[in-house]
Amino acid sequence: MNLRERLKSGILYLDGGTGSILQELGLKPGELPEIWNIERAEDIVGVAKRYYEAGSNVVYTNTFGANCLKYDGKDGRYSVEEIVCAAANNTRKASKEAAGDSSDRYVALDIGPLGKMLEPLGDLPFEEAVSIFAETVKAGVKAGVDLIAIETMNDSYETKAAVLAAKENSDLPIIVTNVYDEQAKLMTGACPESMVAMLEGLGVDALGANCSLGPKQMLPIAKRLYEATSLPLIMKPNAGLPKSVDGKTVFDVKPEEFASIMTELVGLGARILGGCCGTTPEYINETVKVTKNMELLPVIQRDNTVVSSSQEAVYFDKRPILIGERINPTGKKLFKEALRNHDIGYVLNEGIKQKEHGAHILDVNVGLPEIDEPALLKECVEELQSVISLPLQIDTTDIKAMEGALRIYNGKAMINSVNGKEEVMKEVFPLAKKYGGLVVCLTLDEDGIPDNADKRIEIAEKIIKRAKEYGIEKKDLIFDPLAMAVSSDSKAAIATLESVRRLTNELHVKTSLGVSNVSFGLPNREFITATFFTMAMQNGLSGAIMNPFSLEMMKAYYGYNALSSLDDNCTEYINFAGSIDTSQSTAKIVAKDSKEQYEGLKGAIIKGLKEEAGLEARKALETIDGLSLINEQIVPALDVVGVGFENKTMFLPQLLMSAEAAKSAFDEVKKTIAQGSGNKETVILATVKGDIHDIGKNIVKVIMENYGYNVIDLGKDVPPEDIVKAAIENDIKLVGLSALMTTTVPAMEETIKQLNEKKPDCKVVVGGAVLTQEYADMIKASKYAKNAMETVRYAEELFA
Repeated sequence: MNLRERLKSGILYLDGGTGSILQELGLKPGELPEIWNIERAEDIVGVAKRYYEAGSNVVYTNTFGANCLKYDGKDGRYSVEEIVCAAANNTRKASKEAAGDSSDRYVALDIGPLGKMLEPLGDLPFEEAVSIFAETVKAGVKAGVDLIAIETMNDSYETKAAVLAAKENSDLPIIVTNVYDEQAKLMTGACPESMVAMLEGLGVDALGANCSLGPKQMLPIAKRLYEATSLPLIMKPNAGLPKSVDGKTVFDVKPEEFASIMTELVGLGARILGGCCGTTPEYINETVKVTKNMELLPVIQRDNTVVSSSQEAVYFDKRPILIGERINPTGKKLFKEALRNHDIGYVLNEGIKQKEHGAHILDVNVGLPEIDEPALLKECVEELQSVISLPLQIDTTDIKAMEGALRIYNGKAMINSVNGKEEVMKEVFPLAKKYGGLVVCLTLDEDGIPDNADKRIEIAEKIIKRAKEYGIEKKDLIFDPLAMAVSSDSKAAIATLESVRRLTNELHVKTSLGVSNVSFGLPNREFITATFFTMAMQNGLSGAIMNPFSLEMMKAYYGYNALSSLDDNCTEYINFAGSIDTSQSTAKIVAKDSKEQYEGLKGAIIKGLKEEAGLEARKALETIDGLSLINEQIVPALDVVGVGFENKTMFLPQLLMSAEAAKSAFDEVKKTIAQGSGNKETVILATVKGDIHDIGKNIVKVIMENYGYNVIDLGKDVPPEDIVKAAIENDIKLVGLSALMTTTVPAMEETIKQLNEKKPDCKVVVGGAVLTQEYADMIKASKYAKNAMETVRYAEELFA
C-alpha cells in the first residue's frame, strides 16, 4: 500500500506540538527552534521518538519556519538545505530507533507560513512566495521525506503558493491544514467550503484544520469540512486555550479530555488525527487509545460542481447561478476604450456594480487585438479579486493568458472555455488539472456548431471522455450548448433548449448559456432574452451568462425561483420587488448591496478603489479643506468598513483595500495641509523577539495610520530592550506587540515587564494567534485586541 492509499485507509495519527516541548528542554525566548536540528540534534530525535512511541504514524520535521527568509546561508547563518536535511535525518533516525513496529511510520516535511502578506494586501509577490516555498520543498525531497505537510496557513493565497511549490517540485503526497477562527473563517476571510474547492482543485491528498482552536471549538468546522470534501479529513487542534503559569505557557485541556473530544471529531468524519500547540506525546497516546478501534465515516466522493473565490464558494445546484457578463468588450464601446486606456478603475466598477445587482460569478474577458491580453487579464484578475468576493470566470482563447490568470487566481475559477476540437482540449485540460477549475465546455467541434441536439450531445460525450483521460471528473465540467439567434433560424432556440434538457437528464451534467445571443437582430431584445432564459431554467439550466442590470432578466430569475420553490417564503422575490424604482417613467433596479448608498469619496474608500479615491479626494478638495475632508468623509468611511469587519460582514481583504483607498485620499490631503497638522499621537508597533511573522503587526500599522496615528514600526524579531528604549526616547504612551508562535510569547511577557518597570505610563496592547484575554491578563498587558480594529478602538479611548 502506498502512502496516498494509506491516507484513505483506516485511521492515521500525526504528531502534536513541538514548541512547548522544546521550551521545556531549554529553548530560550526568541531562539529559533529549527537551529536545534543541527546544534541539539539528539533533543530533536528524542522528541520525535516520543511521538512515534506514543502512536504517531507521521511525525513532522522541525522545519515549521525553515525558509530562506530566516536561513539564507549568509554571514554565518545556516542554509535552508542544511536545516531541512538535518531535520529530516533526525526524524528518520527517530522513526527507526523508536520502540515498536516502524513499518507504518512516515516523515513529513513541515511547511509553515512565511510571516508576510502576499500582494496586493502585503508586499510579497505571489511568485516570490512560490519560489521561497519551492526552496524548502526541494531540500525536503533531497533529504528523502515521505510527504509534505503544509500547516497553520491563515491565508488562502499563501496556501495556494505553498501547494504549487510542492506540486511543481515533487511528486510526494501533500496534506494541508488551515487555521480557522470560531466563525469558521481564515484570517483573510475564506470559509471551509471555499478552501475545500480550491485545495481539491489543486489536487492535494488530504485537508483539514490545525491550531488556533481547541478540539471542542473545532467540532463545527470538522462537520462543514467533511460535508464538503471528497478527501480524507485532518484535525489537529490545540490543547485548548493558552495561559501563562510561572513564566511558562500551559493549556487548559488535559490529555484525557482532549482525547475524549477527538472521538467526537472522528464521529464527524476526521480520520487523520494529531495535535498542535500545547499537545504532547501524552495527548497523542490518549487519542490513540480511545480512537484506534472506532468505526470511521467513509471518504465520500462528493458530486459537487463548485467554484470559489478567496472568501466564497458557489455551488451549481438547484438554483440557477447568475454569471455577470459586463466585463467583456464585445459590443461595449466604453469598455473597449477603458481597456485601451488601461482604466482598471472602470473594470473594477463594472465588477462591483454587478455584485451589487445580484451576480454570483463574474465573467472576465479583456480580449482586444491591440492589447497585451496575457498581461492585462492577469492584472484585472489580481485587482478584481482584491476588492470583490465573488468567484471569477476566466474567459479567453489565449492559452498563455489563461494560464497566467489561473496561476494567480485566489480560488477555484470557471474556465471559459474548451470545445470538442482536439487541439483545444489538449491545451486547456492540462491547465484545469494543474490549477483546478470548472471548465465551460462548448458543444461545437471541427465541423462547427451543430443545428440539432443529437450532435451536441455527441460532442458533449466526447468531451467528457477526453476530460476523464486527463483526470478531470464530470462534476468539474459545465456544458454550454450554445444559444443561437432565432432571427436567423426560427428553430435555434428549440435545439438549444432540448440540448439543455438532455444534458441535464441524460448525461447528468451542469449547463450554462450565454442567453442574450438568442435575441440578436431583434428589437427590444430583453423581451425575447428573458423569456428564453425562463424556458431554459425550466429545462434545467444551471447557470447563465447574463446582464444583471437588466430588469427583465432579473424579473425572470426571481420569478422563476419563487414559482419553482427555490425561494423560501418568496423572501428574495419580495426583496427584489422592493428594490425596483418605479418613480421614473422607466423602472430600474436599485442595487441591494448596502455599499451602493455610498457615493463619491466615501463610496470609493468603502469599495476599496484606490485610484477613484484619489480622484474623488482631489475633486472634493476644490470645495472643502483637508481636515474637514478627513473628519467628514475619510474617517467615517473607514468606520463603516471597520464596523463591517467587526460584525463579520466584511473581511480582512476589504479592510486592507479600503485602507489603501483611504491612503490615496490622505496623500491628496497631505499636499494641501501643513506637515503634522491634524496628526494624532505616536505609537510603537513591534513583533517580539524570535518571531518573524509580522502580518498582524503590519495590518494594525496600515489601519492605525489611516486613522491618523503616527506609527513607529520597529519591525519583527525585536528585543525587549530595543522596544523599551524607543518608547522612552519618543515618550510613547501606547505600544502594540504581536506574536504568532507559543515559543515567542515569553519574549512578549518580558517586554511588558520591562516597559512596566522603565516606562510605567505606557500602555501595551497585544495580539496574535496564540493569545487570549486570559493570557493577556496573566502577562499584564493593558489590552488584548483580537483584530486591528480593536487596537484602533482602544487607542481612540486611550487618547480621547
